[in-house]
Amino acid sequence: MRFPDLRQTRFNLITVGYEILDGKILNTNSKWLAEKITSMGGRVDRMITVGDDVDEIVWAIRESIKSGVDWIITSGGLGPTYDDLTLKGVAKALRRKLVLNRKALEMLKRRYEKLYEKGVIPSPELTPQRIKMAMLPRGGKPLKNDVGSAPGVLLRYGKTRIVCLPGVPSELKSIFENEVEPLIKKSLKHVFRVERWFEVKGIAESTLAPKLEILRLRNPNVYIKSHPRMEEGKSVIRLQLISAANKLKTAEKRIEDVAESLKKIVMEFEGELSSIKGDET
Repeated sequence: MRFPDLRQTRFNLITVGYEILDGKILNTNSKWLAEKITSMGGRVDRMITVGDDVDEIVWAIRESIKSGVDWIITSGGLGPTYDDLTLKGVAKALRRKLVLNRKALEMLKRRYEKLYEKGVIPSPELTPQRIKMAMLPRGGKPLKNDVGSAPGVLLRYGKTRIVCLPGVPSELKSIFENEVEPLIKKSLKHVFRVERWFEVKGIAESTLAPKLEILRLRNPNVYIKSHPRMEEGKSVIRLQLISAANKLKTAEKRIEDVAESLKKIVMEFEGELSSIKGDET
């Protein structure tokens, strides 16, 4: 949902991987990230999925920067194999070189030593494939991965911050919650969200729909969603009203105005209206 006059911190989510495009794996990472970002008051403008192709990654990054978003978060393509190309694509998009990051290399060194001590791998040697994960676009900062091997990466390009996260969900969530979320919270424009639920009985959704459409057009800063069902042969409609603003009183006033108009509409059709629940964040 979009509120025309609301100033929000804007995000694009870019998923990298042919396995997503082939339909072999469900893109749960973008869903999870979007829920986290939205709950904090951010706004996800786009979810983009591209294959393991440098030029496709370049296009997605440049399009996102061009759109003026504050944050770009990529997932997937940070591993040691030949088709893990996200950082190469990001570097090319920003016209920067991939350089060996000593801090990232040290993270990898400690990680493989631990795995070796546990008997998970036969050698802790930093092979070329492992060193590849420490090759970051110039200016990139490695983000600690407590679950897996590949560090996340944080970069800045003008006003846009770019975060690259692994595709393994447990690793992505760990890095996001421990390293990225605190940074996002500091950057967020404060947003107040007010939600109210009402229940309408005795009016068919098709009868109510034209009135709701007029109400929506007159109140573009309030999201109105109907959820119909039948109960004992009678129409019951749950109405969800959501408003968001940079001031709490503004969001509350918008909801109140729509609720008052809704009462008049229901009275016109001799229906029943009751308030169910509300929430403010």
